[in-house]
Amino acid sequence: MTLLMSALLTLAQGDSSTPTLLQGSSDPPWLADRGEGIHTSLFGTHVSEGQLLLYLFYEYTVNHDAEYKPEELGFAGSTDFTARRVDNEALMFLAYGLSRDVMVEFESALYADATQDKSSADTSAMPDPLSESGLGDTEGQIRWRFKHETENWPELTAFFEVVLPLQQSDVLIGTQDWEFSPGINITKGFSWGTLSQKLSLSYTAEDSLNFGEWSFEYLKQASDAWRLVLAVEGEQDEIQGIAEAQWRVARGVTIKLNSGFGLTPKAPDWAPEVGILFSF
Repeated sequence: MTLLMSALLTLAQGDSSTPTLLQGSSDPPWLADRGEGIHTSLFGTHVSEGQLLLYLFYEYTVNHDAEYKPEELGFAGSTDFTARRVDNEALMFLAYGLSRDVMVEFESALYADATQDKSSADTSAMPDPLSESGLGDTEGQIRWRFKHETENWPELTAFFEVVLPLQQSDVLIGTQDWEFSPGINITKGFSWGTLSQKLSLSYTAEDSLNFGEWSFEYLKQASDAWRLVLAVEGEQDEIQGIAEAQWRVARGVTIKLNSGFGLTPKAPDWAPEVGILFSF
């Protein structure tokens, strides 16, 4: 692992493309926080034509009153219960700019570990706790920027996400059926920061078509080395606030420190994340 990280660091430092955080002075003022790249699904992260991003990160999630139903976990019982749930995930994210306005990305929880405690009121045969580990959620996206930002009009980027059904037997980790999500990103830069809004739909065989994830994001380039992100993200009745600091430690190498906080009862209570982003 040490050799891999050393090799990646060497390649990234030798990268001659536009760095993730530093942008050219020729950019118009509304691009000062992000440059010319296309917004990826990661907060405050953009990719340019011919640029490859590799993000390796770890996420810990705890929810002290996670809702579960025994029958959805393979046991008899249709009553909803709440109990503590903890998830650990080691993830990889890749993004590549195919052209000035088209990019693709891939994200996978290469290792996921989930533990669902059992409510004291639950009399089903579910073990206490129920634990699973293995490959987690794996998904891909294509994004197309069909309207560039101008002084008066926002940037518009359409995306289509596919979640792969790679877990047929596990119920706590991974995805058991195909999921599809079309959506749009709306972005506008100002002298005091950049605002982005994401809106999407979600289709699954079980729930058909519903409103999907949405978010509001504020991005600010604080200095050559630091960039800050504040966001609110939600889906149905789960809404969380997110704060992230991005620290550019070398050319093409950025450390991301991120934490989510539950704003509604069904959202995870706390979800810190730490990772390192390489730009090639």
